[in-house]
Amino acid sequence: MEDSLRIPISCTRALRWGLALLACALLLVACSSRPALDAVAASAPSFAPSEMDQPLTISYVIGRDATVDVYLLDAIGTRYNLRLGQPRSASADPYVLRFDGTVPTSDPVILRRLLPPGDYTLVVGAQASGGTPEERRLPLTITGGDLPIPDVQNLLVAPPTISPNADAVNDITEITYRLPVSATVNIDISAPNGETIPVVTREEEGPYEQHHVWNGKRPNGSLLPSGVYTYTVQAEDGYGNLVRRHGQITLEDVGQPEARIVYASIAPQRLMLGGVMTVTVRVRNTGTVPIRTYGPASGFQYDTDQVFSSVADGRYTAQAGGFWRVGLDWDANSGGGPKRYPFRWALSQRPPEQWKVPGVEDWLMPDEEVEVTGQVRILQRETKMGFYVGLIQDGVGFFQDRSARTIVEVGF
Repeated sequence: MEDSLRIPISCTRALRWGLALLACALLLVACSSRPALDAVAASAPSFAPSEMDQPLTISYVIGRDATVDVYLLDAIGTRYNLRLGQPRSASADPYVLRFDGTVPTSDPVILRRLLPPGDYTLVVGAQASGGTPEERRLPLTITGGDLPIPDVQNLLVAPPTISPNADAVNDITEITYRLPVSATVNIDISAPNGETIPVVTREEEGPYEQHHVWNGKRPNGSLLPSGVYTYTVQAEDGYGNLVRRHGQITLEDVGQPEARIVYASIAPQRLMLGGVMTVTVRVRNTGTVPIRTYGPASGFQYDTDQVFSSVADGRYTAQAGGFWRVGLDWDANSGGGPKRYPFRWALSQRPPEQWKVPGVEDWLMPDEEVEVTGQVRILQRETKMGFYVGLIQDGVGFFQDRSARTIVEVGF
């Protein structure tokens, strides 16, 4: 009986491994023989970005892992990069780039702009590891109008230094500029610690003079620390043109004004009609910023038929928010709003000629305490008058309202 040919198991395994290695080698040879770049195409030979709703599509196939450049060359050889050194993996499916007609620029202000009409060359290049560079070139004509960019013109932020402390002096800054065309605008403030404070978010603005106000605070009203901040105004039109301008604004003396009445006395509590009542109030600046104040000065005497705005030819009429005074009122006074606290005095013990601005205003500094006195001649025919004191910040509100209530009996 003839013996059959038998191959040892170890030889069989070796044969299988050899065949597998041969297959891998053949596959590697096949892959290495494929071009790194193939099937480069554009959806059209011409493109009018200012007139088309859809972008131009640029497609290409990568046969081997490679880095890819996609750019345009104009008639004089100026290069406009669309992709630069982007890694791409080998794939049988094409990569697609959508081109809207805009290109990034090296200009620090005009970040992206619409290419002007003209004849261009579309270049797609691929560099595989260990291989030679490959590229394909296609002609591309850009048509349509040469549109103006949404430049942020005549940008001014004034004042450039503000002190958000509610003293009505440089509490806000105004951002003004002009747009030549309609655009979507963003305005952001960058803090020294990297925090971003939005001022305007994607607001559609027309080709007009523009005006915005920033109060030096976060949108929720919380205070920011003193320091140098960077503002950015960015405008983008419907075609992808993108303009960005920067500048700096400084915040100083930031704080929230605070004051407290620490003591108040209203006396005497019995007097005859025509008699003079005296109010004594001690006030402390409990905040971190100075408080501005103005007259009438401590010691000024009113009649009950007068108000702060009627004396001294109206020079003490309430001013814009920021000025503080102490006031006296009584229950039966029917006045509301600005008619409340008809009797008011400056938060200063000094005579007006010694004020911070002589005769105009004085400052109550942080932790400083003053004692203010005032007098009122009672001409009101009421047998009992319920008086009280309060702190007033003109145009803002009444703080520590209706304090030190005292009943004063008036005899006829």
